[in-house]
Amino acid sequence: IARNLGGETSLAVKREYGHAELTLDPQADHHSYHLFQDVPSPTNVWMSHGDHLESPPNDFVIIGSTSTSAYAAVAHTTLPIYGIQFHPEVTHSVDGSVILRNFVIGICQCEANWTMSSFVDKELERIRNLVGPTGSVIGAVSGGVDSTVAAVLMKRAIGDRFHAVLVDNGVMRLNECEQVKKTLADNLGINLTVADAADLFLGRLKGVTDPEKKRKIIGNTFIEVFETESHRIDEISRQSGLGPIEWLLQGTLYPDVIESISFKGPSATIKSHHNVGGLLENMRLKLIEPLRELFKDEVRALGTLLDIPDELVWRHPFPGPGIAIRVLGEVTPEQVEIARRADHIYIDEIKKAGLYRQISQAYAALLPVRSVGVMGDQRTYEQVIALRAVESKDFMTADWFPMPVETLKRISNRIINEVQGVNRVLYDVSSKPPSTIEFE
Repeated sequence: IARNLGGETSLAVKREYGHAELTLDPQADHHSYHLFQDVPSPTNVWMSHGDHLESPPNDFVIIGSTSTSAYAAVAHTTLPIYGIQFHPEVTHSVDGSVILRNFVIGICQCEANWTMSSFVDKELERIRNLVGPTGSVIGAVSGGVDSTVAAVLMKRAIGDRFHAVLVDNGVMRLNECEQVKKTLADNLGINLTVADAADLFLGRLKGVTDPEKKRKIIGNTFIEVFETESHRIDEISRQSGLGPIEWLLQGTLYPDVIESISFKGPSATIKSHHNVGGLLENMRLKLIEPLRELFKDEVRALGTLLDIPDELVWRHPFPGPGIAIRVLGEVTPEQVEIARRADHIYIDEIKKAGLYRQISQAYAALLPVRSVGVMGDQRTYEQVIALRAVESKDFMTADWFPMPVETLKRISNRIINEVQGVNRVLYDVSSKPPSTIEFE
């Protein structure tokens, strides 16, 4: 806004990533007061920028600042134009929802008539209109909350014309395929096919260390396997009179879209998501993404509304590329097994400690380094596990979870004693931003 209206911007001497204290200075007799109505001063906000406003445009006044950003919030003297440097849309901006409500409802005069129940009704109607009375959908499921909610929504929309497929890509959690089959097929009554493609995925990942290449290989191979499965299921579906397979269901969320594609303006692509940025250009199936405009907390609210059991609704997210992006460096069956077993111990211990629901996401990553250790009378030179646990509501921002020391001791002791090839365990204390939740 400032640059387009004649202001000056530049790289900041001190960058701001994470928490910042915003001091408000709205003019009581100025329209900008309405933007910060009912917001205390100071208020904690979340920053993520390396540039700043050097000088505002003409006819703009300062309405908020931080210790390193003199123009953290500005407003036009007469027109309803506002500029803020921080992110009100993320949960770590304490009064962000108040600011957004003030702007959308108070200033823009929009009506707050959206509800999750109305979303369900409209989405079910949209799906039925898209697919038609005879078309069938093949679904990408993983057992995570996103794909589970999407699958249940699809089953409710078109019934038996929805076919769920779980691709065993060789980089899933311990006993994941068995658990997903029990959850989706036995408990929720969803048609489920398990495609064993572990050797294919691991073969293509051999020798690859670049994170973006990993994601694209997994995304492209994932679609290829679905194409193959869809042909087979398509024949069965046609023979049974359920209609041809024309659509591919994916559980893409809004944060996936934001981080994968820069729609407008100069924001950079953070990473290719297998649901967004790694798809084949000549893919035969058409995409259907019912959760594309929802955040994680909204998906969980939707899952509860759809009567999905709490243990599924509150399950920690698991990335589409799986353990492949939690094994830093080359992905081999041996490395995957180390990360998989360490992760299983980690999750088991935080559940025993009653911390699982307090943590938004937790996992163990295998680092591409070795360290010296001593076990018994022998010197060891083995690998390092990094533990990650974060608190977040929308997953656009996240803060590291203050894990109790005694819990960390138990986790570290078990991993080093029970996972062959590991002699050191670290705990990640980085927020998002500047770090991402996943290591790759």
